[in-house]
Amino acid sequence: MVETKTEEKVREGSIYGQITSLGHEQLVICYDEPTGLKALIGIHNTVLGPALGGTRMWNYASEAEAITDVLRLSRGMTFKAAISGLNLGGGKAVIIGDPKLKNEAFMRRFGRFVESLNGKYITAEDVNTKTSDMEFIRMETKHVTGLPEYKGGGGDPSPVTAYGTYLGMKAAAKKAYGTDSLEGKKVAVQGIGQVGKFLVNHLVQEGAIVYITDIFEDRLKAVAADTGATVVDPAMIYDIDMDIYAPCALGATVNDNTISRLKCQVIAGGANNQLLDEEKHGQLLLEKGIIFAPDFLINAGGLINVYTEFQGGYKRETAYGQAEKIYDTCLAILNKSEADRIPSQQAAIEMAWNRIEAVGKVKLSY
Repeated sequence: MVETKTEEKVREGSIYGQITSLGHEQLVICYDEPTGLKALIGIHNTVLGPALGGTRMWNYASEAEAITDVLRLSRGMTFKAAISGLNLGGGKAVIIGDPKLKNEAFMRRFGRFVESLNGKYITAEDVNTKTSDMEFIRMETKHVTGLPEYKGGGGDPSPVTAYGTYLGMKAAAKKAYGTDSLEGKKVAVQGIGQVGKFLVNHLVQEGAIVYITDIFEDRLKAVAADTGATVVDPAMIYDIDMDIYAPCALGATVNDNTISRLKCQVIAGGANNQLLDEEKHGQLLLEKGIIFAPDFLINAGGLINVYTEFQGGYKRETAYGQAEKIYDTCLAILNKSEADRIPSQQAAIEMAWNRIEAVGKVKLSY
């Protein structure tokens, strides 16, 4: 794996430099020897409200990589909440290690660390964590969302995330083609986990021509059999003839290598942090004429879902109603990008900060 500049800063011991450059309020290091728990909680900004963001578990190659991930993800959550009109700040947690380490004691111990922050951070499920893990965390803290429906929670947020991503894709298509119809459009979906799978269903129902890829062959076979989507080798996904590229796996897939290979007119997917370098690669897409639907906006359905749960009296239709606003917001950002001649990611970040600064004038940090 190529080391990024931010990872290099961490390797050299400049953790505070990275926190300062990204504007974080807090980085919490959690360690528990009896359970083997090693976790990080990044709290980026709490002007709009408590920091809500999921906990992912990943076998990171290094602690520096984990720090980079939690800081980038928590910063993205700030923008995601702000641009979506939610009264939430940005936070995220990562647990370092093999997901097989998880058990009741392990997750409950993590719950104690969440509880120690007194509501400044609220957790939820993410990559390699699920509703059952949230149940264990809930035994130690009330500051958790993403509980199963039989516990009064919102259950799996993936359908709402996929729906918002689908609407953002339609808005980007409207900007690129003059119509938001995806019928006959060639869409390549990279990663068919829960979000990718539900997204494929929306696309197929509208009559899109869908290509799918994933590192797990059993997923590919199942989704292809259910939907009629065409399977593509993971290494070739950037080279196929397509109208829309939908990254729905891990981030940083839009980079120097892939931008030169992509033949699409639109990038719109559910993955976080799709641009390896926000400034550089956002500008390259602008110059190449590729419409980029900002990831932290169009994949905000999951956050919207858990925010609906956080408010109490969860109703799935309320979450879907809020997610429908993603279409108009995405179109407004793309219009601003065109008018100001700036990358769409930059336009989205500016809109998010404008809301944070405006609300910040009438309230203090959480």
